[in-house]
Amino acid sequence: ACPRGCTPSLRASLVLPHTILGGCWRYGLWFRLRKVILWLLGVYIAIPFLVKLCPAIQAKLVFLNFVRVPYFIDLKRPQDQGLNHTCNYYLQPEEDVTIGVWHTVPAALWKNARGKDQPWFEEALGSTHPVILYLHGNAGTRGGDHRVELYKVLSSLGYHVVTFDYRGWGDSIGSPSERGMTYDALHVFDWIKARSGDNPVYIWGHSLGTGVATNLVRRLCERETPPDALILESPFTNIREEARSHPFSVIYRYFPGFDWFFLDPITTSGIKFANDENVKYISCSLLILHAEDDPVVPFHLGKKLYNIAATSRSFRDYKVQFVPFHTDLGYRHKYIYRSPELPRILREFLGKSEHEHHH
Repeated sequence: ACPRGCTPSLRASLVLPHTILGGCWRYGLWFRLRKVILWLLGVYIAIPFLVKLCPAIQAKLVFLNFVRVPYFIDLKRPQDQGLNHTCNYYLQPEEDVTIGVWHTVPAALWKNARGKDQPWFEEALGSTHPVILYLHGNAGTRGGDHRVELYKVLSSLGYHVVTFDYRGWGDSIGSPSERGMTYDALHVFDWIKARSGDNPVYIWGHSLGTGVATNLVRRLCERETPPDALILESPFTNIREEARSHPFSVIYRYFPGFDWFFLDPITTSGIKFANDENVKYISCSLLILHAEDDPVVPFHLGKKLYNIAATSRSFRDYKVQFVPFHTDLGYRHKYIYRSPELPRILREFLGKSEHEHHH
């Protein structure tokens, strides 16, 4: 502030340093901001080249097997997750590969299951209850919260639930690959069939697990040992279309050469998960469940897969059903298990599958 009675020249000399200081501060802020913007732009441009040069990066982003959520869970103790009627096994599909398996018995066997060992659980698969082999999606483990909640629902509906971590996930040993994941699923399916007698065996895949599920069921149909039904929850058509639609790809979707930079490395890594091709070779009942507000696998991909399957000659003698869940329900990518309609949907669909199986 200028003292009272000061001359204009003195006033100007007092104001000028403030103006200069303000201008310097603004210039410094703009300079720092410009540096940050240029750095971010450099990273943005560098990432596609990095992915192209190292396809293994893209493979890791597809599998996300290094993400363990919840982290501090002991997979040897399913009871810590409230699964008191579940046994933890380890199976060996190939040399140097070990996979961790959980087997949850139906609600009717809960009391008997308490304190029992692995031979009792294996023998229980031969009891008169259907079996669901559950194939989980990427990231996390067989102990993931939404997965555990689904096991509880299915168990309460009278199903055995057998689930496992693919090689490279959870406490399973080995390196992840599409071929390896499919082989692990085949091994567990054969292990179940060797113990389940005439009980129906259904295969349920979720998200990336739908890719494993259709790979497996196509192989089973080709060797003429199909499952009694296939359930796909939040499925996609193939991994390229899913990667193009994934939230992670939003910032690069209009980047020149997006397919060449981001999608070709996935194919180069031997990852296809071609559900749209596989369904043309599958001959068993098919149920697709998809939430309209799914932010990870867009609803339209599940609908597109259904349309391919529904017109395929391989399903000519089998039921193909698509069940959408309205956006207002908020089931998104992994909460369909919360639907009060799910027991009825499964009862009506699998009841018909069992009828086809026995007749």
